[in-house]
Amino acid sequence: MAGSEQLTIPSISVIVPCYNQGEYLAEALDSVLAQTYQNWECVIVNDGSNDNTEDVATEYCKKDNRFHYLTKENGGLSSARNAGIQQSKGEFILPLDADDLIAPQYIEKALEVFEDKNGLTLVYCKAKKFGYENADWELPSYLFEELLLSNPIFCSAIYRKSTWRYAKGYDEDMKKGLEDWAFWIKILEPKSMVYQLQQVLFYYRVRQCSMINTMTYEDYEIVKWQIFNKNLKTYQSQFNSPISIIIDNKYQRKLSNEILNSYSYKIGNFLLTPFSILKILIKRLL
Repeated sequence: MAGSEQLTIPSISVIVPCYNQGEYLAEALDSVLAQTYQNWECVIVNDGSNDNTEDVATEYCKKDNRFHYLTKENGGLSSARNAGIQQSKGEFILPLDADDLIAPQYIEKALEVFEDKNGLTLVYCKAKKFGYENADWELPSYLFEELLLSNPIFCSAIYRKSTWRYAKGYDEDMKKGLEDWAFWIKILEPKSMVYQLQQVLFYYRVRQCSMINTMTYEDYEIVKWQIFNKNLKTYQSQFNSPISIIIDNKYQRKLSNEILNSYSYKIGNFLLTPFSILKILIKRLL
């Protein structure tokens, strides 16, 4: 009996938040159905939609009992992801936006890596854009220091649910976007192991009216400042000098000023100044 019960427990939970994206939802759910790895569940979270999201979701729940449906008042993408993960039963989590797609072997290959390599925090893959734009998504290689400057990992990376618990979920204050970037910074550390599969197994739909494409420059600046401000100690621990941080807007300049005015930076600068002067004098003598 215990063995058969164990088989009903999914290894991985695919979390699909949906807000007025019913026209794309069936394609996303079909990409989950097509997975070569079978021991999954899919939690569809209706985040207060007023389109046909519920009709599509309930249809798939009737089609396959591995689909589950959750409806809630609109609270934003982070809130919807958290609600779905809270309800999930899998050891691993795969967030999938309702307008994106995963290739049939994505889950299988990612879980194989988790099994083969101890200590992994995150697995993702190569990706392509489709829809309004069709091209390979040229993501830079992952380095923790680079992650603090820009996000090289798309939202549908796979991680353990215990990691989500440790980070206390996605930040529900991040309502304007980049919530996945903020989450990666929360769960990753300089020594964290991140693995990228070298096959294209994720497809990101580009829409003219998507959240990221409709963000104003001012919104983007504010969201980046939110991320920096909430992780200030992490930034201070990784950059020896604020000059190392790419300063391209007033919010990042504000961050830089906070570091420059911090007690620890002033002490370090005071201690290093004599050596800098000595170095200059030696160069002049030579």
